[in-house]
Amino acid sequence: MADIGAFGESVVQIGLTCRLDHMDRVNELDDASVPFRFDVHALIYSDDAVSLERALHQDFESRRVNWVNARREFFHTTPAEVHDALARHAGQHLLEFHEEPDAPEWRASTRAS
Repeated sequence: MADIGAFGESVVQIGLTCRLDHMDRVNELDDASVPFRFDVHALIYSDDAVSLERALHQDFESRRVNWVNARREFFHTTPAEVHDALARHAGQHLLEFHEEPDAPEWRASTRAS
């Protein structure tokens, strides 16, 4: 996930959810602490989501945004770089991927100013 209006184009959140509807978790993150809604760049099915998440975090560990709190899963990277890592780790389990963020609220706001 990314929020280019809040973090720019080179910060991505890499996380997992076990919820039946993944958008429930996304909507939970879209609270008052960020100015715009997050865009979901990838949807992956995995029998072992915890190991996949751990592998992705290890791939991007040197680019972690918050070095104090590892539970903050934000990394200085791009959706394209995460896509390449997903291809290595998740292979055929990548169900959906969007490199360019929709960011409708941010785009409308930048046009208005």
